Amino acid sequence: MCSNIATKASNKMWGGRFEQGPAETMEEINASIDFDKRLYKQDILASQVHAQMLGRQGIITEADAKTIVSGLDTIRAEIDAGTFEFKRSLEDIHMNVEARLSELIGAPAGRLHTARSRNDQSVTDVKLWLRDKIDEIDGQLLALIDALITKAEANADTPMPGFTHLQVAQPVSFGHHLLAYVEMMGRDLDRLRDTRKRLNECPLGAAALAGSPYPIDRHWTSEQLQFDRPTENSMDSVSARDHVTEFLFFAAMNAVHLSRLAEELVNWNSDGFKFVNLTDAFTSGSSIMPQKKNPDAAELLRAKPGRIIGSLNALLVVMKGLPLSFMKDMQEDKEPLFDAADNISLCIRVASRLIDDLEPYKDNMLAFLDRGFATATDLADWLVVALDIPFREAHHITGELVALGVKSGRSLSEIPLEEMQAVEPKISDEVFAAISNETSLAARKCFGGTAPENVKAACIRARERFLTTSKG
Repeated sequence: MCSNIATKASNKMWGGRFEQGPAETMEEINASIDFDKRLYKQDILASQVHAQMLGRQGIITEADAKTIVSGLDTIRAEIDAGTFEFKRSLEDIHMNVEARLSELIGAPAGRLHTARSRNDQSVTDVKLWLRDKIDEIDGQLLALIDALITKAEANADTPMPGFTHLQVAQPVSFGHHLLAYVEMMGRDLDRLRDTRKRLNECPLGAAALAGSPYPIDRHWTSEQLQFDRPTENSMDSVSARDHVTEFLFFAAMNAVHLSRLAEELVNWNSDGFKFVNLTDAFTSGSSIMPQKKNPDAAELLRAKPGRIIGSLNALLVVMKGLPLSFMKDMQEDKEPLFDAADNISLCIRVASRLIDDLEPYKDNMLAFLDRGFATATDLADWLVVALDIPFREAHHITGELVALGVKSGRSLSEIPLEEMQAVEPKISDEVFAAISNETSLAARKCFGGTAPENVKAACIRARERFLTTSKG
């Protein structure tokens, strides 16, 4: 026998079909235990419920079912304690658990796999794990939304420049700006909850692909595992990875939203803006430049979407051409899932802390407003309302006044009345009240606008929508 061929004993779980064990390179590519061992709690729970169902249905004896459940309790305790030996030769979490169960309880362990396959077992484990992870991330998203609303409430009256094309556009409330991210996170929360709702069907009992000839009770199994119902079609049950893909899309979309927020924090914290201060807790220094205080946490938030989007793309490419039903290709769902879930959870928690610690520099925001002629639109609107000038003509007049300000290095409010009247004789001194930042903010009272009173009301509504209503 060649030296790179394992012994036949390595295949004892397969039965009599194989005369030789796998090549070492086959073991290397085939084994998933290095990453799917984190499914051990879900695997043991599903196995215990499956054994109980087999006992209830008379497929195995009640005594064997109880022995299996007890042995699985022991295995869970061993893994929790760190004393369990995971073996790559046994490929995955399912066979590692079953092999150890055989060592502990002997012959009854061989009855556990009756009426199931690793195909339906694996999907069930992942769904159980993902359901728990979604609930965890749900709470983290709510904490971030709470942090954003709290900061928005405290800054409903704080004027800052709103930008388009990264050019000063119009005054907005800093609170209003933060509430834009509440809406993004709220949509992400909806996507996350929709994903949970759709995945909550139990595949166990679909077996390899065709269902089981044994008189199993899939509805009882589903109920015990707190699924809404069993999956409808056995082939779809073992071959669909929509639940993973949908979660990865949520993670990618949420990561993009967090990255946009992170980019703003990086900009606002920079010397060119100085709109906010990021505290020492989420910044770092330079190994050579003593004065530096770098927004590393925000920059890493900005970078993480590359990794998470990569996970989504990877699984879509894996699944795009697979015929029904199960293929080993589908083993590639777990590593991108685990990596994306871990990273999006971390990103959300970091973002919450960044917002909690954020300190706005209000004077700098106001000074920046004056630099960019932010109330030019308000001047055009005043010409329309007060002087009955058509908007296109008012736009042109305002543009001339902005050009005058640019050439002379003055803001609109610093241009003397007589110079304004040289451009449009009907302008009166009432124009100066109309083009103040405070007036500009207060005027935008339409629903969804940036007026401080709107922002305060929007904060109340946001708390009611996201933080005081039940899930789902």
